[in-house]
Amino acid sequence: MEPVKTYTLEEAMDASMKYFCGDELVARVWVENYAMRDDQGRITECSPEERLGPLVRSLAADVAAQRAEQSHAALDSRPEVTEIRPQVLECDVVRFQNNKEKWVAFVGLLNGYPYEIFTGLQDEEEGIMLPKSVTKGKIIKQQNPDGTKRYDFQFENKRGYKTTVEGLSEKFNPEYWNYAKLISGVLRYRMPIDHVIKLISSLQLQSESINTWKSGVERALKKYLMDGNEEIQTEEEQS
Repeated sequence: MEPVKTYTLEEAMDASMKYFCGDELVARVWVENYAMRDDQGRITECSPEERLGPLVRSLAADVAAQRAEQSHAALDSRPEVTEIRPQVLECDVVRFQNNKEKWVAFVGLLNGYPYEIFTGLQDEEEGIMLPKSVTKGKIIKQQNPDGTKRYDFQFENKRGYKTTVEGLSEKFNPEYWNYAKLISGVLRYRMPIDHVIKLISSLQLQSESINTWKSGVERALKKYLMDGNEEIQTEEEQS
């Protein structure tokens, strides 16, 4: 018995591209999913022309085209990157503890997806103090008279009156602020949340305090995992 002829991936792709009139994605779907292979996984036919009759060939082309269309749709459905920050973003307020100190995270949301994060102490003198009932609000980007930018947090109290906390960046430790800017950068470019959390976890930070802060930021972002199974520890659970 003559040995069965085998083809390289490139040879099969070239032949299938010709068969499918130059559509590379449809050709790849056919080669990877439908082309015959031997028991060692080597390709033994280079295009549908070798074994399929007209009707079956047409059906194979339709299925391959459908798969290609689904692949195109998956690419088109990826979240759009918004590089220019809107002036106003909806915001979640998440509280956590850092070495027995009470901290707060402001997670700016764009279409429900985390876009940026600010963190700092819950302290009237050196940080920011909010009523415990405040869990949502808005982060507003403002321009100072000298041309510099600042970020304000605005929320409604129980009576419906708006309260604005100006200059979030000026209220928080500069070192934490810089790390938060790094995290906001990858959020802005729509890195999946689980990957963002892994990135934060992998940061090699110097002091125990900032490593504890890092863990708090991870907990804050776990709220936005797609499966929704992760829960953030409350201040009472952490103390």
